[in-house]
Amino acid sequence: MPLLPDPHELPPNFEPAGDEVLAAMRPLVEAIQRYHRHEVFGIENVPKEGGVLFAVNHSFATYDGVLLAKELIDHGRVPSALGDDLIFRTPRLRRWARSVGIVPASHTHGEELLQRGRLVLVAPGGMREALRPSEERYHVRWDNRKGFVKLALRAQVPIQLGACPDADRLYHIYENTLTKLAYKRFHVPVPLLRGWGPTLIPRPVHLVHVISELLHPEPLDEERFDEQVDDWHSTIVTRMNELMDEGRRAL
Repeated sequence: MPLLPDPHELPPNFEPAGDEVLAAMRPLVEAIQRYHRHEVFGIENVPKEGGVLFAVNHSFATYDGVLLAKELIDHGRVPSALGDDLIFRTPRLRRWARSVGIVPASHTHGEELLQRGRLVLVAPGGMREALRPSEERYHVRWDNRKGFVKLALRAQVPIQLGACPDADRLYHIYENTLTKLAYKRFHVPVPLLRGWGPTLIPRPVHLVHVISELLHPEPLDEERFDEQVDDWHSTIVTRMNELMDEGRRAL
């Protein structure tokens, strides 16, 4: 039996999703867009070429990121994405992830893709943010997540932000001990939630993405690296929370 490829190895000449994969997914994605009356504001801010680290908030449903990716593709940028290790520990899910341009999250993969001039999607809050209770909706959990800032600073590429605040309303997530323990001990999602009424169907809320301007790094200074990271990270988190507010006002 052939060995599965190392999930942490970026395939040689890795490319974003192929046309056939995107074409197969498009009808479903467009149906979800209609269900949520999805809109994007600020797509004109996305550059047509060059490396960009594109950071988004992480809802539990997650597919709001797919809706944004479709709009980026229509704009002329086929994104790659850095995904959670949990995806790549599941063979079928791992194969699907690679087919749509997702690779395991690491600085090595991120820097290589950015150096190739890719637009790279990342959700800095990760699963921890996705599992936060609904009482904390509309605010990102990026306070201790500085890896994406370090990546962009070392690669000397801009960060761009995409906020979809009402993705937090697709499900109501309840505060509970089991969710916290499962994430802390096993890094797996075990949420207590409900969607539309008493079901697990996502609520038909109006989803709006708001895209920021490009946020450029200072020239890299190794002697001040930690200070540069802290300063830029603070600016980015502030701007992202502003963008979340702007997204709600856009409805």
